[in-house]
Amino acid sequence: MHKVVIIGSGPAGLTAAIYTARAELKPIVFEGGFLPTGELMMAGGQLMITSEVENYPGFPEGVTGPELVERTRQQAQRFGSVHRDEAVEEVDFSGFPLRLRVGDEWIETATVILATGANARWLGIPSEQKYANRGVSACATCDGAFFRDLDVMVVGGGDTALEEASFLTRFARKVTLVHRRDAFRASKIMAERALQNPKIDVEWNAVIDEVLGDGRTVTGVKLKSTVDGTVRERACQGVFIAIGHTPNTSIFKGKIDLYDNGYIKLVEHTQTSVKGVFAAGDVADSRYRQAISAAGMGCQAAIDAEHLLEEYEHAGLLKH
Repeated sequence: MHKVVIIGSGPAGLTAAIYTARAELKPIVFEGGFLPTGELMMAGGQLMITSEVENYPGFPEGVTGPELVERTRQQAQRFGSVHRDEAVEEVDFSGFPLRLRVGDEWIETATVILATGANARWLGIPSEQKYANRGVSACATCDGAFFRDLDVMVVGGGDTALEEASFLTRFARKVTLVHRRDAFRASKIMAERALQNPKIDVEWNAVIDEVLGDGRTVTGVKLKSTVDGTVRERACQGVFIAIGHTPNTSIFKGKIDLYDNGYIKLVEHTQTSVKGVFAAGDVADSRYRQAISAAGMGCQAAIDAEHLLEEYEHAGLLKH
């Protein structure tokens, strides 16, 4: 029986691996792959599609997302963590030890750290992916500073979209909210704040039909009316998609408590509703969704798991 298994290899999972490996717990990290539902849990998480990270401490010149992932992985491996490029396909948290299925193999472990992350919801148009990280982003906090004195658009009508739009006014010359309806879904106070901001305007009853560009970066969009279907072009240099995130928790449904939106419900610190099962990063954090906050939660989950393992050893459930 293993002492620690970590599911996920973004900043939360890899930081948990560093801490548990340094504690000589010999963690196994399942980095990702296709789940039975057809979803892809990407090894390295959202950082793997982030071209430039400028807000992670310790990198004054910035670092690419993939490089940050790889350096963190190497740091964990230096202390003895074992990494497998497979996805956990099924879990059984009904008793002790906890059980995980990878392919035809069932693995037993005393503790599990869930760090499977969350994926941004996209519009689903080819041009959006063509210009991802070249003018199209799903994180204003991450990328807003790259759009100083430029015109940008934010897609969405909920609190997240309006928060992103307000944040972007610190950098952008003009921020246009594109919303498919004629009223925001956001809270009244957020809506009033956005509508009163002189740097924000709104394209009501519209969706982005296509992202336009010169092959290197975004130059504008085609807006399609949800009322009469007419299409027109509008210039901009950036597009931020703010229509929500989907946590990678499908295999945990019915196994641990989740919120209605799919995020993992934490009972105390990083402990889930099942003893020995901990969660860290975006899979349990619908608010911050930053690499540094995910890494911090990974550290916390590792320490929580270590303390529980000490209890198990004193109770005679584990060998030293």
